[in-house]
Amino acid sequence: MTAKTTWVIDPSHSEIAFKVKHLMISNVKGSFGEFSGQLVTDGDDFSTAEIGFQINPASISTGSADRDGHLKSPDFFDVDNFKEITFTSGRLALKGGDDYTLTGDLAIKGVSQTVKLDVEFGGLMTDPWGNVKAGFTINGKISRTDFGLTWNAALEAGGVLVGDEIRLNLDVQLLQQKA
Repeated sequence: MTAKTTWVIDPSHSEIAFKVKHLMISNVKGSFGEFSGQLVTDGDDFSTAEIGFQINPASISTGSADRDGHLKSPDFFDVDNFKEITFTSGRLALKGGDDYTLTGDLAIKGVSQTVKLDVEFGGLMTDPWGNVKAGFTINGKISRTDFGLTWNAALEAGGVLVGDEIRLNLDVQLLQQKA
């Protein structure tokens, strides 16, 4: 039997970012500054990963204090009542080479949906201090209205102010915990 290995997200070397259409003609980008996560694998076999990930929605940043305030309000994340966005998974399926499909349950604002994300494994490396690190790039799309984030405004010329599709882009570096 292979020993279990625990990995934690290194927040100083990771980024949780997203973008969404604004006015149907351009993208607004943002990120979350506070997050944590843990993976448990059989040895270094990431296809066996059990994953738990948490984001503090109050840590959202889009470069506009007014927009960030609106996103924290009940119209969107309602951060006073919903303190966490969570993702849990027990399925990281190898597609081939360094590419995986990650399937799991994403919960936002009290609504949980199963999502599939594309994962690229960047490799394993030992840093100058003897710490084993693993790197991943994770991309995907979700529908914000599926999670109860339904606020919008119709545009006079047609269309809506905020698009429904959210594109996720995560660059994650994991730190192997010493036994």
